[in-house]
Order: sequence, then structure tokens, then C-alpha cells
Amino acid sequence: MKILVVDDDLLAAEMTSAILEASGYTTLIAENAIEGFEQLTLHADIALIVSDFNMPLVSGVEFFRELREQGITLPFIVLSGDNADHLMQAEPGLAACLTKDFDLADSLPQIVSPLLHA
Repeated sequence: MKILVVDDDLLAAEMTSAILEASGYTTLIAENAIEGFEQLTLHADIALIVSDFNMPLVSGVEFFRELREQGITLPFIVLSGDNADHLMQAEPGLAACLTKDFDLADSLPQIVSPLLHA
């Protein structure tokens, strides 16, 4: 299954992709929300989006909101360098909000698997 990773920090995007690929998923990387929209247009088989929260121009949550306004209901996970718990309360439609920390290699696949195999 194909997962879109959106992060303005290319190293962070590559690390997130590596975690997902180690679990058997195919990933695409976009460096911002605009590229994310382009990837979604080019690849109709994207099954899930993992996006950084803090990005210039369009934040991860703004990207999520715009997708929902366009009727795109793919599961959407936000990653943040800070504690992300408050985001779930602010945006209950998000599939998950995870902190970019040492546990991400374990927590991300645990969240993704049930979302894609439900």
C-alpha cells in the first residue's frame, strides 16, 4: 500500500519513509502541502497520509482541513516535534497525532497497520 509522507525537512521525511518501508509499505515524499496535492493527483492509489505539523506556508493541519474540504477522506496522521496530544482534540478527524521521538519507529507502524487493514 502506498503512503504519502509530507515534510519540509527532507531528512525527517526520509526517516519516516524508512520506518514505513521497513513495515512493507511503499512511500512517496512531498516537501510541502502543494507537492502533497500534486502527488495525490498523480497517484490515485495513495491509501494514507503522514504529514509534519510545522511546515511553512501550509501547516499539516491546514493541509488536512483543505483535503477534507475537497472531499478527500484518506486517513491522515500528523507528526510533530512537540507534544501533539492537543491536536487530536482540536482536529478529531485526524487518525493520529504522534510526536517525532525515539518511539516513532515503533508507534508509527502500530498506528498505520490497523488504518490500512481495517
